[in-house]
Amino acid sequence: MTFLGSSATLRHTAWVLRGNPVTAVAAAGAFILCLVAIIGPSIVPYDPIASNVANALKPPSAQHWAGTDQLGRDVFSRLVVAARLDLAIALSAVSLSFAVGAVIGAVCGYLGGRIDRYVGRFVDILMAFPLFVLAMALVAALGNRVENIVIATAIINLPFYIRFARAEVNVRRNAGWVEAARASGDSHLSVILRFLLPNVLPAMAVQVSLNLGWAILNAAGLSFIGLGVKPPTPEWGIMVAEGARFIATGKWWLVACPGLALMLTVLCFNLLGDGLRDILDPRMRT
Repeated sequence: MTFLGSSATLRHTAWVLRGNPVTAVAAAGAFILCLVAIIGPSIVPYDPIASNVANALKPPSAQHWAGTDQLGRDVFSRLVVAARLDLAIALSAVSLSFAVGAVIGAVCGYLGGRIDRYVGRFVDILMAFPLFVLAMALVAALGNRVENIVIATAIINLPFYIRFARAEVNVRRNAGWVEAARASGDSHLSVILRFLLPNVLPAMAVQVSLNLGWAILNAAGLSFIGLGVKPPTPEWGIMVAEGARFIATGKWWLVACPGLALMLTVLCFNLLGDGLRDILDPRMRT
């Protein structure tokens, strides 16, 4: 039965991708990004942090596909290595906020009452702040280490998952199959974890895809203003910040290459969300 279910899921996924070429391209782009993050650092042509002042600020060429920076470091090698760090930060932050937010939202939607009101007010307070400004404040208070960037990014993403899970569970908590589970002796916690959460997680996966792009952009933005990853660690936001000083002198590749990497990555994850909605929505399986 598991094999048959998996085969049906694969066929449905292939059908969705054939019918939506944009989603297929976005999925291919996300796959390539993950592949680059996994194997890229071991196959880059140059050491991403080794400087060579004699080759400083060289334009793109056959030897340096994306040129060199002000210290003579190969920009392409730094781009590839930075993909692992940025993707790791985004995946860690979104996974943490997804897990915590889904459980909190499901509990609030199922139980209601005072806990729902208190958590709702907390979420409203978080949403009242500009989220990037809140992330800046958290990182400034905790210190600009990678783990603190992950925590800050997870916190600013929490409201999305809490609200989504609460709304979905609140609609389903009095459904017949939930009443049957309670009547058969399942505890409230068991009903939430075994029956309600699995029904809302597929819909929340679309939000995960969107938040991955935002989390990468958020990490790069923090690095750009000096509150993220510290130099000389390769990171897209740092590369844009360092290259911005040389735009006026015509060294366009220092900003264009990391900026293009950021744009394409965020675009791929945003477009992938539409495809995930169609793949995971059982109503599409006709």
